[in-house]
Amino acid sequence: MNLETPKKFRALVNQARQVAENVFRPISRKYDREEHAYPIELDMLAAIMDGMNDGTMGEGAGAGKLKAVQKSGDGVVNSTNMSAVLGLAELCWGDVGLSLTLPRQGLGNAAIAAVANAEQFARFGKKWAAMAITEPDCGSDSAAIRTTAVKDGDHYILNGEKIFVTCGERADAVVVWASLDRSLGRAAIKSFVVEKGTPGMELLRLEKKLGIKASDTAAITFTDCRVPAANLLGSPEINVEQGFAGVMQTFDNTRPVVASMAIGVAKAALDRTHEILEKEGLRFRYPDSLKRVSDIEARLYRMEADWEAARLLTLKAAWMADNGMPNSKEASMAKAKAGRTANAITLGCVEMLGALGYSEDELLEKWARDSKILDIFEGTQQIQQLIIARRILGKSSAELR
Repeated sequence: MNLETPKKFRALVNQARQVAENVFRPISRKYDREEHAYPIELDMLAAIMDGMNDGTMGEGAGAGKLKAVQKSGDGVVNSTNMSAVLGLAELCWGDVGLSLTLPRQGLGNAAIAAVANAEQFARFGKKWAAMAITEPDCGSDSAAIRTTAVKDGDHYILNGEKIFVTCGERADAVVVWASLDRSLGRAAIKSFVVEKGTPGMELLRLEKKLGIKASDTAAITFTDCRVPAANLLGSPEINVEQGFAGVMQTFDNTRPVVASMAIGVAKAALDRTHEILEKEGLRFRYPDSLKRVSDIEARLYRMEADWEAARLLTLKAAWMADNGMPNSKEASMAKAKAGRTANAITLGCVEMLGALGYSEDELLEKWARDSKILDIFEGTQQIQQLIIARRILGKSSAELR
């Protein structure tokens, strides 16, 4: 792998950094304090990002067509997955919650892009789509979903409850995971695009959270909610042999995206800590052995090494997806490493700076709060380790729980 940012993405990365620095950072504390208030400043920014997306071949600022592309003549492709992780890492250097609140850039959009057919992509590709998976009795085990979808003519009738739906109130549509037949287990799980305002879909509440407060997190119920059969993403057939693979394929694309968010907020904490320590007179001596530097220097160097490892794992997982390679193990490795590393770095930076890191005079304490969710959603740390173990040992989910 050539680890330089591909030339065609450099303008995108630069624009994302400018947005992070000049738009997100100035309003970051405001919307952290005003939980559930919609950041109106993002409306103009969303229009700009739409233009960036329209002006590229699926390699714009947000979630584009994530299906694996055909290899080029030299066998190397850098496309939507790579642009997404590079751009989001920069945006989350500015603010994670605001990045999650960008219209039409949601995780539901990534799901649509991953599995929608051409007709569905034409209808839903430009809508803001949230993702609804978690339920009150179903957390990390997505196969235990209890929400049902029963075929009724040209529609499916959905019944169930979803919680922790990121941007569930603001989005134009929600991608809902539901079972066609619970007796068949995970093989019967399908995803449906349910548009806002569909009768039977009701917003119950908005959650108050530790971090990412600029992003609304909703609980939604579905009561005899009629959804057109044409809104089912992927094949309507239940393939017991394929099992859950078709639906879970979405995660192979979105987990590196979440990993990139963790990379962004961790880098923000490292950069700011560097600035503050240098102002206090600390000089960094990278060529020296760790045995000959101060303890605080050594701690920071170790954090930077962990950050670099997480970044490289994330780039690899995205690169594999762009080149049509199975990347389930690598996607989980990136998500596990980056999530854990972001938590450790942001909290470590707060600890190193003492009262300054803990107070609201700096954004460091906010970044520490924001980073926690990145080790939880899209599959917890423990679930990622379980997936990695299954892939390495060649075990099925039934064989290794």
